[in-house]
Amino acid sequence: MKMGKRVLVIGTGPASLQLCMIVKNHLGCEVGLAGRNSVRSESFFKSLKMNGNQIRVSVQNHQNERLQGECLIDHVYRGLDTIRGEWDVVVLAVTTDAYLDVLHTIPREVFKDVRSIVLVSPTFGSNSLVKHDLADVQPEAEIISFSTYLGDTRWMERDPSHHIVTTAVKNKLYIGSTHRQSKTVQKLISLGQELGVELVQTESPLEAETRNISLYVHPPLFMNDVTLQEIFDAGPSMKYVYKLYPEGPITQHLIRDMLAQWQEMMEILKRVNIKPLNLLRFMTDDNYPVRLESLSRSDIEEFEQLDSIHQEYLLYIRYTSLLIDPFSTPDEAGRYFDFSAVPIRKMYRNLEGELDIPRMPKEDYYRIKIIQGIARFLEVQSPTIDKLIRTYEDKLAEVAVVHHDQKFSEAFSIRSFEEDLTRITSEMGKEWVTKFKS
Repeated sequence: MKMGKRVLVIGTGPASLQLCMIVKNHLGCEVGLAGRNSVRSESFFKSLKMNGNQIRVSVQNHQNERLQGECLIDHVYRGLDTIRGEWDVVVLAVTTDAYLDVLHTIPREVFKDVRSIVLVSPTFGSNSLVKHDLADVQPEAEIISFSTYLGDTRWMERDPSHHIVTTAVKNKLYIGSTHRQSKTVQKLISLGQELGVELVQTESPLEAETRNISLYVHPPLFMNDVTLQEIFDAGPSMKYVYKLYPEGPITQHLIRDMLAQWQEMMEILKRVNIKPLNLLRFMTDDNYPVRLESLSRSDIEEFEQLDSIHQEYLLYIRYTSLLIDPFSTPDEAGRYFDFSAVPIRKMYRNLEGELDIPRMPKEDYYRIKIIQGIARFLEVQSPTIDKLIRTYEDKLAEVAVVHHDQKFSEAFSIRSFEEDLTRITSEMGKEWVTKFKS
């Protein structure tokens, strides 16, 4: 099954290598891999060269063995500005906040013959951003958005290398395209079936981008005083993302913010004519299930019709039910797997010697700022989203004062992302907004 003869994957993270293997071994394509030439990518490119551009993908669980294998990368570009040649498909496997910078670093002529651009882990509005930015060089290109990456892939060793391991694979993903009748999307759906991942096609790429659980749970889980104190204070990590206070940040107030943020998001979706999302059903059916003894099917299905207090109660039950893995086998002492023990990662010093912020909440800051900007453009009130951002930005300012003698990464900057928002809202305005304001 072919999906364009030549596919270029942008990114040097573990997910990029997994995607290269899938493209080469399952789609039979010629594959290229490109990434930034930096201190961070040095060990990866060195390992790749030492192994003759051969990559290796292992899996943790035998049921995912279709995702393992080895393959040769046909073309490697060390530096985005060194990319050359004609490519049928470009896959953006970089963080969503880097899309614009990546597009502006790659030589524009590279996109002239591109038929499809695939966004692996976009956020709300990313498709509009990419479509608007490439309109001058390739206005006919199909832009495809996935809801999120297909699983959890990591480096096999501590340092980046040619060898990765995929530890988990999602059962369901959503996919949307700017082209309503898309042969590429149909091929990807068939590929998903082959790999054991259900791909659900949405009516628009924007709808696919709203089917990412991180949009709804990461801001309240990370942009609160408890989590931020843990991230930026010195000392070992003693708290966990998904545990109840005081072991973690989850309180009745956090749950209230989570519900209120979801309600604000649903108002945004309504303005752009996208089907609403039942938060509790999405959490349990598309992400992590709980036992029916904890949450009944009727409570899950009727969640949207319940009053706010009842909804908060059910969300709190959901998180308490997942303190342990309810489907794990207990040990001899009757203890189940400690499912919620995901440590809150600390501020760290990156390879450039700067103080830096972990991907969560660094990437979530970009996501929620874009949502805030879209809300303002649509004239939707978003007090909870505003509060979460204010809490996060106040902490950044406080840390900058405390560590005034240190070098900081750009992640500590208070950003407006105005350039991204201008492109996103301009494109959204063409396609959706005018009919709601007329």
